[in-house]
Amino acid sequence: MSGDGAASAAGTRIVLRPLATPLPLGFLALALATTMFSAVQLGWIAPAEGRVAGYTALFATVPLQLLASVMGFLTRDPVAATGMGLLSGTWAVAGVSTLTTPPGSTSDGLGVVLVVAGLAMLVPAAAAVSSKVVPAAVMALAGTRFAVTGIAEVSGSAAWQTAAGWVGLALATLALYAALALELEGAQERTVLPLGRHGPGRAAMAGEGPLAPQRLVEEAGVRPQL
Repeated sequence: MSGDGAASAAGTRIVLRPLATPLPLGFLALALATTMFSAVQLGWIAPAEGRVAGYTALFATVPLQLLASVMGFLTRDPVAATGMGLLSGTWAVAGVSTLTTPPGSTSDGLGVVLVVAGLAMLVPAAAAVSSKVVPAAVMALAGTRFAVTGIAEVSGSAAWQTAAGWVGLALATLALYAALALELEGAQERTVLPLGRHGPGRAAMAGEGPLAPQRLVEEAGVRPQL
């Protein structure tokens, strides 16, 4: 082997596999579940129809957000991976609880889980706010939705149930907007609807800050310790 060939073989190689952002899928799945549960909480559909909300969470939202979480890890996006994973697991608990308890009843145990999940959602929200404001707002509002619903479950208060329903509808609206903005951005390769990109988020869309080989050692999955 020639010297040039040896040098080439010893060089750093970066293989790129284009992957789409998983956030639109996760946000649309979020809109499905939160709207159905809000409809029950606001009395728009009978409590007995709450089972449809449970089925929606388990068979639509949970698998779609779980897929979004896995894709988030593959695309090295900790916000998408962590946020979607938390949402998927929390909706799974809410769905099973809805299907296994009497219609219209409340659960202290579910309430505690939802409050803790709401606090946990602040972690990916805080991480996202440094680059993309709108996705961060979706994560934060999802946490608020869980927390308010959790309080309603523990207290059994009709007022808190109503509040949770309206917060859920606000979350659905914001999630739909974020999903549309991200889809248009991905399809047209430019910002169409504002997402509040700044810092690293803005630089990524502008094609700035290439991944230099010497920076690879700082990446999770490349460095010896995660």
